Amino acid sequence: MRVLIVTAGSWGDVAPYTGLGVRLAAAGHTVDLATHARFEAAVRRHGLGFRPLPVDPKDILASAAGQGLARAVSAPVALARVIRMARAFMPRLTAGIVDAVRAGTDVLIASPLTEPMCAALAEAHRLPCLGAHLQPVTPTGAHPPLVSGARSFGRHGNRLAAQALWAAGDRLFAPSVTALRRELGLPRRTFTGPLGLDPDRPVHHGYSPHVVPRPADWPPGHRVGGYWWPPVPPGWRPDPRLAAFLDAGPPPVFAGFGSFVTDRPDRLSALLAEALRAAGVRGIVQSGWSGLHADGDDLLTVADVPHAWLFPRTAAVIHHAGAGTTAAGLRAGVPAVPVPVQLDQHFWAARLTALGVAPAALRFQHLTADRLAAAVRRAVEDPGHRQRGARLAAALAAEDGAAPVLAALDRLR
Repeated sequence: MRVLIVTAGSWGDVAPYTGLGVRLAAAGHTVDLATHARFEAAVRRHGLGFRPLPVDPKDILASAAGQGLARAVSAPVALARVIRMARAFMPRLTAGIVDAVRAGTDVLIASPLTEPMCAALAEAHRLPCLGAHLQPVTPTGAHPPLVSGARSFGRHGNRLAAQALWAAGDRLFAPSVTALRRELGLPRRTFTGPLGLDPDRPVHHGYSPHVVPRPADWPPGHRVGGYWWPPVPPGWRPDPRLAAFLDAGPPPVFAGFGSFVTDRPDRLSALLAEALRAAGVRGIVQSGWSGLHADGDDLLTVADVPHAWLFPRTAAVIHHAGAGTTAAGLRAGVPAVPVPVQLDQHFWAARLTALGVAPAALRFQHLTADRLAAAVRRAVEDPGHRQRGARLAAALAAEDGAAPVLAALDRLR
């Protein structure tokens, strides 16, 4: 069966789908992944087909609008800025998705940011379409909405807040999807949330129920099966400098902010170096999209390194609490020091502390070297964080998150 996976966003929004795609290909399916052109080499490296989508997410995050998002002090302000920023590129993204689907497929697998457009195309071309979500975006009373921060509003309030956020999200998708449906000759659909999609549609979630349990109030077609782990690139070997650094002393603390782009990389780099030294630990700083760096006998700067290989060799992981980095840390069973910046990162940071594998989260906008050093010491010196992390890692290792998706495709044959 020809399968087209469609996703948009940063590398964290793409990498898990490479893991899912590799599993589907191993089962005999022909898998193409449609995403931004900057990720083509990384996708093809795993033997998957590639179809380009427009827009460079790094450029978007580095823009004035992207920097404004990083400085937002509240969830409503951040969401409003996301909507304004995304509406500017949504027509181009929609056109790219149309071209990718028209190149041919038997089934669509869509991420949340692409699902409204994919659903319309699937309806027009009479294709099956499966939702594939990396975060729990469907409204529920079980936990606060994904982008509202970590504070719960109670079961009834959580659901109402989530529905309000869905309605706000319609402002992002409605113009492009309405125009697309008109172009495809489909009847107009009222956007009353969630995004005009069928609530009973099949949706598979690529994270573990041990990390976020499946809410009892979700539609029956929404399943939580486990993570889709990104594979280590074939033939990858660590840089000799990295291997030598790891061998030269005790396990270091990793610090990285992934696809977050700061307009003051030197300041953040200096803060990380000061905090790591104050905590009395060796450190590895990943440059990421911000171009972070650290120098010294006990500090090493690295570029892209597979988290699955590096994290088990660390004492703890400082990160922005993106969904993918959060998952990689949990898989490695190491303590975390979450420093959320925006949107769903506050949700994942709260999950890490609730699971007992991290001290309290440190909001990026209020980060200081002293606060970060104190959190690092708590993470590495309290054995409970690592013990709980090890137990959770063992539970994750027993899961097969791709199996439910494979079963769903088998039922479509």
